Amino acid sequence: MNPGISARLDRISTDGRLLTVPMDHGITMGPITGLVDLESTVEAVTRGGADAVLTQKGLAGRVHPHRNDAGYIVHANASTTVGPDDNDKRVTATAREAVRAGADAVSCHVNVGSDSEPRQIEDLSALTRDTHDLGVPVLAMAYARGPRVEEDDPEDLAHAVRFAEELGADVIKTGYSGDAESFERVTAATARPVVIAGGSRGTDRGTVEMVRGAMDAGAAGVSMGRSIFQHKDPEAITQAVSAVIHADANADAALERAGLAL
Repeated sequence: MNPGISARLDRISTDGRLLTVPMDHGITMGPITGLVDLESTVEAVTRGGADAVLTQKGLAGRVHPHRNDAGYIVHANASTTVGPDDNDKRVTATAREAVRAGADAVSCHVNVGSDSEPRQIEDLSALTRDTHDLGVPVLAMAYARGPRVEEDDPEDLAHAVRFAEELGADVIKTGYSGDAESFERVTAATARPVVIAGGSRGTDRGTVEMVRGAMDAGAAGVSMGRSIFQHKDPEAITQAVSAVIHADANADAALERAGLAL
């Protein structure tokens, strides 16, 4: 592996495991709860043990003073929930723009099975080429989304992660299939580290049990946004998720460690 890519992967992970908190939702959904006072949220999740945070390039200046030495990832495409097709992601940053913003890695969202998939193949291919030329790793957010796929089907998710690996991604984020046994099919589909998305916020126990299941299935961690940054105590829920990922805790122990046990 390129030494620059290897060094930067170390900046966004701990011993090969990743707890990333994406906060690029403002461009997609507007200034939702948890992202209005972005600075405080970044402070909280990085105190709680996040290995890295992720935003669009325009927010870099608001992130860096508050990330407590955690890694920083720039997201390089977007769509909105009010536009004509929220699966149709368009490029928002180049590799060089991400580096100028202080990125340790660059991320890109692809929807395998969507009507815009052909262009997203080209976009991810170009991004991996350009970032690797600079010694920067790529996190591909590869989802199964479209009329001929199911978002939580393990075969469709396996296709999505393999799609991302074959286009050069270094770390791959995808949806969770719902249980550890079926998710093993997904992690086995690629030699790259797989991390799961969190989706909209659920219960604390549901969140940590999902993370535990993914880790038991061979995942390398999470890239979890709303479940963390919209929590009433983002630092505490980050601590709980970190306990599962980095200390191999079960759900009960993770919640107790974070002060969230009932």
